[in-house]
Amino acid sequence: MLINSFLDYLLIEKKYSKHTIIAYEKDLNDFQLFCISECEDQSITSVNYSQIRSYIVSLVNLEISNRTINRKISSLKSFYKFLQKTKQIEISPLSKHKALKVSQQIQVPFSEKEIIDVLNLHDEEINFESIRNKLIVELFYSTGIRRSELIHIEISSIDFNNETVKVVGKRNKERIIPLIKRVLQSLKKYLEFRERIENKEPYLFITKKGKKVYDTLVYRIINNYFSSVSSKVKKSPHVIRHSFATHLLNEGADLNSVKELLGHSSLASTQVYTHSSLGKLKEIYNQAHPRSQKNLDL
Repeated sequence: MLINSFLDYLLIEKKYSKHTIIAYEKDLNDFQLFCISECEDQSITSVNYSQIRSYIVSLVNLEISNRTINRKISSLKSFYKFLQKTKQIEISPLSKHKALKVSQQIQVPFSEKEIIDVLNLHDEEINFESIRNKLIVELFYSTGIRRSELIHIEISSIDFNNETVKVVGKRNKERIIPLIKRVLQSLKKYLEFRERIENKEPYLFITKKGKKVYDTLVYRIINNYFSSVSSKVKKSPHVIRHSFATHLLNEGADLNSVKELLGHSSLASTQVYTHSSLGKLKEIYNQAHPRSQKNLDL
């Protein structure tokens, strides 16, 4: 079946994660069901753009967000490109499709004070979980890594001699990220406590039972810690990643360097973080520019 061949292509050739492939499979199956129920031609390989537009309208009527609809259509677009590549079709029915407009969601990063306040929390608690949880916050903020990357770090990925950590990002791309002295010290302290856990898995971050930490646990740790110091609505690992990038840019870091640290494939992905730096730039501009209102009042 062509869908299965496409999913195998994503897994083997493109090296997409299993989670991503499951999402593609669901998007394609949803459209397949629509074709069976609404279109005379039941094959998704033979539909035309007007039928795809009918599918889009049906998603809009279900009050599905434009962002989600765009993602679903992007899955179809990739599928039809694969069919072109394998000579199954000549022209993609989505060749001239334009994505639906979506409102830009501005992510508000944590302030440097909020980060510091979190790292100063529960200093009196010295046990495995408190040491682990604080290290998770430190590692997120000092490296900007994704939640999935943190979860899959293995002990062997830490290089104390070169002061680096190796992480595996999207599409199984590896990158080496430098570690600051303070994080290395926290790592050594945590590893002393980790050593006492029996029947451990080889991952850096584990539970008290020795199992690898999981998505909801990591999210809960971050949410609980930052709820003590921040009134922001969203408190997640991704907001720390956003804070990492924003604070580096505020301090004058080069955009390309931040891109490499974050593991982005293009600058376009990194540029979404630059809006938060504009406030800092405006502040510097207003203080320094000879024609600013502040200086005109002197």
